[in-house]
Amino acid sequence: MKSELKNIAQLFLKLGTFSFGGPAAHIAMMEDEIIKKRKWFSHQHFLDLIAATNLIPGPNSTEMVMHCGHERGGRKGLIVAGISFILPAVLITMAFAWFYKSYGSLPKVEVFINGIKPAVIAIMSISIYRLGSKALKSKLLGVLGGLTLIACLFGLNEISALFICGFTGLILFVFKRNRNSLFMFSPFILMNQLSNPDLLKVFVVFLKIGALLYGGGYVLFAFLDTELVSRGILSRADLINAVAVGQFTPGPILSTATFIGWQIAGFWGSVLATLGIFLPSFIFVLLLNPLVPKMRKSKEISAFLDAIGIAAVAIIAVVTIEMSRCVLVDWQSIFILLISFVLLLKFKNLNSAFIVLFGSFAGFILSLL
Repeated sequence: MKSELKNIAQLFLKLGTFSFGGPAAHIAMMEDEIIKKRKWFSHQHFLDLIAATNLIPGPNSTEMVMHCGHERGGRKGLIVAGISFILPAVLITMAFAWFYKSYGSLPKVEVFINGIKPAVIAIMSISIYRLGSKALKSKLLGVLGGLTLIACLFGLNEISALFICGFTGLILFVFKRNRNSLFMFSPFILMNQLSNPDLLKVFVVFLKIGALLYGGGYVLFAFLDTELVSRGILSRADLINAVAVGQFTPGPILSTATFIGWQIAGFWGSVLATLGIFLPSFIFVLLLNPLVPKMRKSKEISAFLDAIGIAAVAIIAVVTIEMSRCVLVDWQSIFILLISFVLLLKFKNLNSAFIVLFGSFAGFILSLL
C-alpha cells in the first residue's frame, strides 16, 4: 500500500506541476496518464467519474483527481492524490503572492504561457477523440452530444447543458423502457472552529465558496467579487491580479484562493483560504465515490450517466474550440500546435508533461524571432 500511495503521490505531483489550461485540460492530461498509459481502470469508468463529478459542487478536475486516487488507493489514495495535485499550485501561487505583496507587481511569464497554450490544445484534442469514441455508444448519444456542443457554442451555461442532456437521456430511456427511477444523494459539509476571528472569517468565506461552487473554477471570480470586493475586504485590482495568477499557474484554478488569502491575512490567511476552498471537495468525493459503481448498475441512472458523459466530452470540445479562437492568433502559436500534434501522434506513449515543456520552451524561443 505504501508503494501504491507513493506512486499516486508522484503522478499527481507531476500533473499538478504541468497541468496548465483549466479543468478541461487537466482532465485531458489525466485521461492520458491514468487511462491510456497506466490503465488503472476503463475509459467507461473514467467517463462515469466525470459525470458524477459534474453533479456536485467544487472544482471538477481536482475532484476527478480525488476520485482517481480513491480508485487506486482507497481513502488514503483520495487524500494523497488531492493534496499532491493541489500542492504545486499552492506553493507556486504563494511565491507569486509574496512577490506581489513585496514588489507590487507580478513577474513576466507571458512568453512561456503563450507557448504552453497551443500545446495544451493539442493534448485536449487527442483526449476528446479518445473519450468521445468511448462515450459515443449510440446514435442518440451522438445527437445529444452534438446538440450540447452547439448549445454551448451559442452561450448555454455548461452546468445547464450537462443537466439538460443528462435528464433528456434519462427521460428518453424511461419513455422507451417505461420505468421510473429516483436518484438522490446528500453531501455534508465539515466546518472547523478557529480561535482567531480574522482567520476564522477567511476560512468560513472560502469554505462557503468551496461548498457552493458549481461550474468549475472560473465561476469562482464572481463569488469572490460578491463575498470580498463588494464588502471592501479585497480591492478589485487585487482580485484581477489574483485571476491572472490563477490563469498562468498550473493545477487547479482555485489556488487563486491561496493568493487572495495571503493578501488578506498573510501566510496563515493563505493556508486557511486554501484549506477552506478545497475541504468540501474531499468530503463530497469521499461520500460520492462508493456510489458510482452502484449507480452504473441501475439502467435508468446508467442512461443518465451516459448522457452526462457525452455532454461532458462535448463541453471539453467547446472549451477547446474557445481556447483555440483566443490562442491561435499568430503563426507561432499555430506552429507550436502543429508540432505538438505531430509529437503526440508519432510518439503515442509520450508523456503529456513533455508537450507542456516543449510548448513553454518553443514559446520563449519564438518570442525572440
